[in-house]
Amino acid sequence: MQKALVWLDEHGVEYYFHDYKKEGIDRSTLETWLTHFAADKLINTKGTTFRGLTETEKAGIGRKPSAIKLMLAYNSVIKRPVWDLGDGRFFLGWDEKLMAEVLLP
Repeated sequence: MQKALVWLDEHGVEYYFHDYKKEGIDRSTLETWLTHFAADKLINTKGTTFRGLTETEKAGIGRKPSAIKLMLAYNSVIKRPVWDLGDGRFFLGWDEKLMAEVLLP
């Protein structure tokens, strides 16, 4: 996240940052994201939070209702950043080249 935020500031890109680790996340947003990303891509399966889950919780990420329940309970399992460009385009993760193509004139 730090790299992405620094890059945005350095390039004068206006943005709104919603820190869902601190501010939380709502079901509607997760449902929208899951129309653009598979749950196993949206959930950070390599992070410490995911590794600390029960096997039952881990197994549930393949089912949308279980994935949403998991992300609502443990929002730190959500990969960051999730980019909502406001025009129906969404991106997941940090790719400087792609973001330059998308965000810079």
